[in-house]
Parts: sequence; structure tokens; C-alpha cells
Amino acid sequence: MPKNRSLIFTAPHRVEVRTAPLPPLQDDEVLVETLCSAVSAGTEMLVYRGEFPQLHDTHDAVSSELKYPLSYGYACVGKVREIGKLVNSEWAGKLIFSFQPHTSHFAAKPESLFPIPHSLSPENACFLPNMETAVNLVQDGAPILGERVLVLGQGVVGLLTASLLSEFPLDNLIVADSIELRRKAIKEVEGQRSKVKSLTSVDLQLSTLDSFDLVFELTGSPSALNDAIAHTVFSGRVVIGSWYGQKHAEIDLGGSFHRSRIKLISSQVSTISPELSGRWDKSRRFEVAWQALERIQPRRWITHRFKLEEAAKAYQLLDENPQETIQVVFDYVY
Repeated sequence: MPKNRSLIFTAPHRVEVRTAPLPPLQDDEVLVETLCSAVSAGTEMLVYRGEFPQLHDTHDAVSSELKYPLSYGYACVGKVREIGKLVNSEWAGKLIFSFQPHTSHFAAKPESLFPIPHSLSPENACFLPNMETAVNLVQDGAPILGERVLVLGQGVVGLLTASLLSEFPLDNLIVADSIELRRKAIKEVEGQRSKVKSLTSVDLQLSTLDSFDLVFELTGSPSALNDAIAHTVFSGRVVIGSWYGQKHAEIDLGGSFHRSRIKLISSQVSTISPELSGRWDKSRRFEVAWQALERIQPRRWITHRFKLEEAAKAYQLLDENPQETIQVVFDYVY
């Protein structure tokens, strides 16, 4: 009889893989065997380092009221191996996505699962949460024909956001990141428009490109918000998509900011902007995200694969040498 293996964050910089009997299956549930799960580096490193805030957010159950020991993660792809007596037989053997912590098996009600389109591989489907985030960011930024747009940060969310923005008829699109591997990633995507220009953070500071209508701050560093504001024109918008956790930095709202009419927009995927919620719901946004995954095929950005039992090495790599990684994935071996 197989055992369930689950990743547990036990303390700052400490993780364990614990085994237990398979979860009991209720009549209205299915048993899923995980094939792969993606590490959301920005969010999970806050958990790994103990930098997560104490939230009480009814809109975001995944990241609320966190304390050690805890399971965390939200990008599992698996196959339905067993169905309960009350579950429609069409679920048997289905490939699904679930917002589930890193674990080899889990029981769930079918309505909480997302069937994966046949055109997508499990590895591409692992990017669904980050793609939904990117869709939300772009919707909150609302780019306009002919605008000049800057994306600060080219982690996975930044890459996906820039990929979506490259489909718009913008005047120009600049991306900036201090890590060379990530700067190159967006340029290597077939079909990307040549107007996507990639700069180092230093090059951006030295450039004359300081007049952007729309800036996305996706670095995870609160001090980068000053850079975003500095590069935004009068009445421009700054979309803040980073989750800073407990990190703080001085934000310069002096100088010309008071007269600039710059809009600082807090963007988080757990809700839909009130301006859109009358016409959009989460199912519609997920459909847009699935279609975007089919176009962009982000599996090319998987730089490292680990067995779940090697999780400590994976998080140590992300903590100590993030410049070597883009997307880290756990593969489950049975």
C-alpha cells in the first residue's frame, strides 16, 4: 500500500518530508496522485525564511494565519486514481490541477479541481496560479494602445506578465532584472515582439527611459517601489504585485510625487477588481489563464527539478543562489 508524502515547513530554513497513510476517501471525493508541483519562489521563500506576516484575510485562505509547522504550496498537478461512490465516473483517470500544498496524494471534492486542457502538459499546467496572477496584474494595469510600459522583476510572474503585455500594441515594453538568466528568458521565447527590451537594474537607472505610463513592480523588494515611482510619468500608474511579507523599506513620497498624480495600485489575485467584478468572475479569469498558457508554453522556464525528498536542497538553492533559477518543480516518483 503506497504512503502519502507531504512537505512540511517546521521552522525558518527547515523543511521535512513526512509520510502517513493515504487520506481516507469519502463517497463524494476523489483520490489524486500528484505528478508534479511548482514552487512559487517569491511566496514560498517568505514561508521558508519565516518572513510571512500574520494575516487574517477571508479572501486568501492559503496565506492567512500561517504558523509552523505548516504545509504550503498551491500548484499541484495530478491524476485521479480513485473515485468515491457518489462521483461521476468521468473523473476516473482525469488529469487535474489543484491549489494544494506539496504532497504526493490528496483527497478532494471534484468541484475544487480544475480539469487540464488536453493541449497542455502537466509541466505547463503547474504555472496556472502564476498565470492567473499575471492576468490579474495586466487587468489591473489596463494598458492602453500606444503606452510605454515597464516591468520590474523577471521572476516567473514577471516573465508571464511581460509575455501577456507583449501581445498588446504598446509603444514600447521594457523589462528589468538584476539576474542575467531571467533577463534572457523573455527574449528567447519564439514569437516575442522585438520591441521587448531587457535591461539590468543599473542600465535602467542610467538610461533616459524614465517616462513610462504604466509600471509593474514585481521584484519582491519593497525598495524597488521607489524605482517604479521614479520612472512613472505624471498621472501614470504603478501596479504593485509583489508580496513583501514582513519586509519594509522607506518609500519616497516626497519631492515631485505629491504633484505627480501617480496612482499606486495594489494588485492581488485572490479578488477581482471592483471595476471588473460586475462582468468578470474567477471562472472567466481561469479560462483566460488556460488560453494564455497554451499560447506561451512556460515549461521552457523550468530550470530545476527535484524529487520531493530533495526539498531541502531545492529551498536552499532558492535561498542562497536565486540567480541560478527561474522555476523549480518537484517531480513525484512512485
